Amino acid sequence: MIAERVKRVQESGTMRMKALAEQKKAEGKKIISFTVGEPDFDTPKHIVEAAKKALDEGKTRYLDAPGLPALREAIAKRSKESNGIPCDSSNVLVTPTKQAIFETILATINEGEEVIMPDPAWVTYEPCVQLASGKAVPVMTKEESEWRVLPEAVAELITPKTKMILLNSPSNPCGSIATKEDIRGIADLAKDHNLLVLSDEVYERIVFDGLKHYSIAAEPDMFDRTITISGFSKTYAMTGWRLGWLVAPKPIFKGINKIQQHSITHAVSFAQYGGLAAMTGPDEPVQMMVKEFEERRDLIMKLMKDIPQFHCDTPKGAFYVFPRYEGKMSSEEMAMWLMDKAEVATTGGGSFGKAGEQHIRISYATNKKNIQEGMERVKKALS
Repeated sequence: MIAERVKRVQESGTMRMKALAEQKKAEGKKIISFTVGEPDFDTPKHIVEAAKKALDEGKTRYLDAPGLPALREAIAKRSKESNGIPCDSSNVLVTPTKQAIFETILATINEGEEVIMPDPAWVTYEPCVQLASGKAVPVMTKEESEWRVLPEAVAELITPKTKMILLNSPSNPCGSIATKEDIRGIADLAKDHNLLVLSDEVYERIVFDGLKHYSIAAEPDMFDRTITISGFSKTYAMTGWRLGWLVAPKPIFKGINKIQQHSITHAVSFAQYGGLAAMTGPDEPVQMMVKEFEERRDLIMKLMKDIPQFHCDTPKGAFYVFPRYEGKMSSEEMAMWLMDKAEVATTGGGSFGKAGEQHIRISYATNKKNIQEGMERVKKALS
């Protein structure tokens, strides 16, 4: 009874482990969960108040599919001023970030066309391509090169069927950041081979060590072939709001907007007023959260150094560590073993691709007390 296209897709490894952790908590287990990438902060108050005000004022009716005009304008302004993307509000579509990725791939990828994407990579990229009847082509990234997508590795995978290169920087699950040289090299490949680029930049504000985030759409002659995707969930602790955006050139925007019209119609109306407050309000809450994430990263890296079975380079962005472990267990077996023996929930690295085997992903988007106790439990169990 289930369509073949759905049978091709695996369930989300992160959501599976999250559900299992919640089940064990309900059974009385004291699970510390490092599964999903969900900031534990409250949404900043001025954002919540803006959404409440919108509700009180009855702003609960339909909007145009691309989103609230003032919010689209604010996103375009931020994209130009912060990331150098030469766009205006007519290039901006407001939609949940995951929906933006799905809509983009449905609108651009034909049956059998290839999408080059990182391995390891966020668990949802490949299913989106599979559901569009395309083919995901993994470019293997390596620990010794900071898990970056290197232009020379991408070049080896380009075929006549290649349609798109998918980038994610800062990355999930590795916390890697593309350098300016990486971005320029991939831009040159896209132009030389007439390829599209989908750039998932949802962690763009969560960057450490004084490093800089680069948007490939800002490179010369790249805007007309790039779809840039970002969102509110990670930066503003708004995961449950399901609110994000994409910036695309007009011909691609029109195709994506058709899918928006025929699927969700538009993102939640009153939530978009909260998004507008996030874009135009004080930035101090974001700076505070990023500072705290960097401190948590430093803490978990320090604690992992006392676990001899773990080997991990310091991530430069997002809020994940991706340690390699010693032993013969698969990553799925290791994650289940830690859940059972340490009562710590992680995600097996194999959920993110073949290159993720012998690794686990740990999200440190939780408080320092949980990080401290969780790593102590892991150390004890592995010893």
